[in-house]
Amino acid sequence: MPFQTIRLECDARGVATLTLARTDKHNSLDAQMIAELAEVARQIAADAAIRVVVLTGAGESFCAGGDLGWMRQQMEADRTTRIAEALTLARMLKALNDLPKPLIGRINGQAYGGGIGMISVCDASVAAEGAKFGLTEVRLGLIPATISPYVVARLTPPRAREVFFSGRIFDAAEALRIGLVTRAVAPEGLDAAVEAEVAPYLSAAPGAVAASKALVRRFSPPIGEAELEATAKALADQWETSEADEGISAFFARRAPGWRPA
Repeated sequence: MPFQTIRLECDARGVATLTLARTDKHNSLDAQMIAELAEVARQIAADAAIRVVVLTGAGESFCAGGDLGWMRQQMEADRTTRIAEALTLARMLKALNDLPKPLIGRINGQAYGGGIGMISVCDASVAAEGAKFGLTEVRLGLIPATISPYVVARLTPPRAREVFFSGRIFDAAEALRIGLVTRAVAPEGLDAAVEAEVAPYLSAAPGAVAASKALVRRFSPPIGEAELEATAKALADQWETSEADEGISAFFARRAPGWRPA
């Protein structure tokens, strides 16, 4: 199927580059991009020619989180619709997380909210120095629910406590320290650093790599349908609070929410 919000290109070595391509929206996630990412994950998993996948963003951003229009739709939706939309995002992340190929993040710019979730399902990530990161949902009265199994697994609970519920913005050096990314390099060295992550896999047997990756998932905390449904319901619960109503309304009105000090 032709994709509108993402690009998939593969070189002769079997290295595929999956690019988030909504540059005018800072590669934010909307319903179409989520659906296309889920579909491309299925295609990649079934394609024996693909050995390694590099995930990146077009333009200056990696992924700025949820699209504003998609967020407005959630404001107006009923609980059932909100849960269904959250599950769609959660299952897309699981499809990327469960890829039988190594997934290397090329973090070329800002990553917020769902963008942190995208990094967290990568097996390794290289960030450009100067990139900014943040789990900013709480600023809107929301919670980072659907991405939480992957973010907490990536950071470990002690490190997650440092950034998961403060909403603060942090830099690539801190992203490296807490384990969100595996390397941070100057922007001009980003491609070389990503290539250094990719190269070893081309000398490894693809089936053995897939089986080894499956072992890591097997002996990690489970992320199955029950966990995905729990995160979707938690998010739906939060959408129904007065804080979410105030936070989202304030955001679109370009004013400070009531809980922020003057």
